[in-house]
Amino acid sequence: MKFDSIEKVPGFKIGHAQNEEALTGCTVILCDDNSIGGVDQRGGSPGTRETDLLRPMHMVETVNAILLTGGSAYGLDAAAGVMKYLEERKKGINVGPTVVPIVPAAVLLDLTVGDPNIRPDSAMGYQACMNASNEAPLQGNYGAGTGATVGKILGKSQSMKGGIGHSAIEIGNGVWIGAIIAVNALGDVVDPVGRNIIAGARTIRKSIVKIGASDLFANSLSIMASYFGQKSLSFASRQNTVIGAVLTNAKLTKEETNKLAVSGQNGLVLSIQPSHTMFDGDTIFAVSSQKKASNINSVAAFAPLVVAQAIDNAIRSAKGIPGIPSYQDLVENKG
Repeated sequence: MKFDSIEKVPGFKIGHAQNEEALTGCTVILCDDNSIGGVDQRGGSPGTRETDLLRPMHMVETVNAILLTGGSAYGLDAAAGVMKYLEERKKGINVGPTVVPIVPAAVLLDLTVGDPNIRPDSAMGYQACMNASNEAPLQGNYGAGTGATVGKILGKSQSMKGGIGHSAIEIGNGVWIGAIIAVNALGDVVDPVGRNIIAGARTIRKSIVKIGASDLFANSLSIMASYFGQKSLSFASRQNTVIGAVLTNAKLTKEETNKLAVSGQNGLVLSIQPSHTMFDGDTIFAVSSQKKASNINSVAAFAPLVVAQAIDNAIRSAKGIPGIPSYQDLVENKG
């Protein structure tokens, strides 16, 4: 199966903005007119905006942009900048004297790296829109992935660098499906094919966690199965969440687009061990740009695969930051 990059999915422009010293940022997906959105939220600690209107039985169907942002709940301020950008271009629901842009958003918590007093704001959201293009977006330490980390079950000191990644595939007849994912998980990230850990909690050489760990990785599932893991759930760092979007040019209804988001979440299960914990706020959007006839079964079948590949790309593209190494530091260069 040959994966491509997400700019191949017609109907979208993607832009990053970030503060590299503060280690935070946001990513905006600008959608063509008449794009239909959906959402699936599974983690126990979400930070979101405008997600209820995406669900079936609600009036609004179209979305103008999706915002993925760092900064925890503070980062939702970036949505104001996205709305300003869209209002200037008269994109949104016409309410008479103006328009109201529809900008669903989800956040991840990156306040424990970099400067916690600097978060994505309206200006950064606007800049991400200005940066949006039809070019392949950068992967790794960019946009919403700037301050992302993974494998935090033993705390920040044993974590590794996460990031943002994307992937896409043509399933036939010009129908494309892709995903862009910011990876900031509690759990370990595994190669979706070989099932080997490629980033996650690093081993501490103490008997309390020497439970069959490899030379490098402690294995979060093994920790959770241990006496320590079952009796001390509060040890888990509450600084997590994987957020992202599945994009397609297939014509889908609102209900079908929500189903696509549900299918996309299965990509987290393929790639992250464990996923959807009470310490994560895992949220996946789905957007259809309504360009090509297809059916939900064909499109949804590939959603987990592009999400898993996007997660893999995020980890392999990430660069280490002070105190938090990356896959490139510990695995790629080691091998």
